[in-house]
Amino acid sequence: MIPLRDTLPSRRFPVITIALIILNLLVFLYQGYLGTRAPLRENWAQDRAAWAVEQLSEPPIFSPFYPYATRQRLLSSMPNVYDIGQDDWFQTQYALIPAEFLARRDLPPAIPIPIWLTLLTSMFLHGGILHLLGNMLYLWIFGDNVEDAMGSVRFLIFYLACGIVAAFAQIAIGPSSSVPMLGASGAIAGVLAAYFMLYPQSRILTLVPLFFFLRLVAVPAVFLLGFWFLWQVISGAGALGNAGGVAFFAHIGGFLAGLVLVFPFRQRHVPVTLWRMLQNRRRPRV
Repeated sequence: MIPLRDTLPSRRFPVITIALIILNLLVFLYQGYLGTRAPLRENWAQDRAAWAVEQLSEPPIFSPFYPYATRQRLLSSMPNVYDIGQDDWFQTQYALIPAEFLARRDLPPAIPIPIWLTLLTSMFLHGGILHLLGNMLYLWIFGDNVEDAMGSVRFLIFYLACGIVAAFAQIAIGPSSSVPMLGASGAIAGVLAAYFMLYPQSRILTLVPLFFFLRLVAVPAVFLLGFWFLWQVISGAGALGNAGGVAFFAHIGGFLAGLVLVFPFRQRHVPVTLWRMLQNRRRPRV
């Protein structure tokens, strides 16, 4: 199912939603520009291997969430696991790589910013045109109404917070992964969750394949987005143990973050409709 638009007009111009879409598009164009001028070094692989050996010889970093045994295991798995191609060196720099993030060190090609900032920079990178357009379509359809309910500043903070929670959810599943995580889908999953809670009865004009035909159907948001989340859970369970592919647990983490954060981030006069509907159903009828 491919959503095309919703039937709920926003009351104000969605400044942040459009700004985020434009920023993602500009970063993607910049990625393409740099891909034709990639300063790829042949000895990056050797540098990565030497770095891991050096780290294994250092004394352990004490942390209850990052025990020495885990550190040894993830560092030993890092060299040469992810092959850097001529076109993806920029993505490898600014994407979030779980093993690098947990080790608090940056493998070549290094970046000129603290590695924890890749939690944010990774949200604005995409692996291809379809990846980008799919994410921006969802942000365009659902972002304006959520921004309307929260206000522009709160919406931006909400968006980034959901993206950060999504990243940590994926890191928790694959802490030793050296495959770059990138894309806005974790943050957008939080936006979908907020729309799910705020406007469950809104209708989404959706392109639905029926055998060899395509049909336009107005689907209630509660069913469309509920099905989307269920599909992420099923797909995530099936993808456990795979090193690459779609970061389903980032989608799951971002959606769950949105379900919770919608309460403090929405404006006071905006009701959380789905929550209110569930409460009304639990009240005994007189």
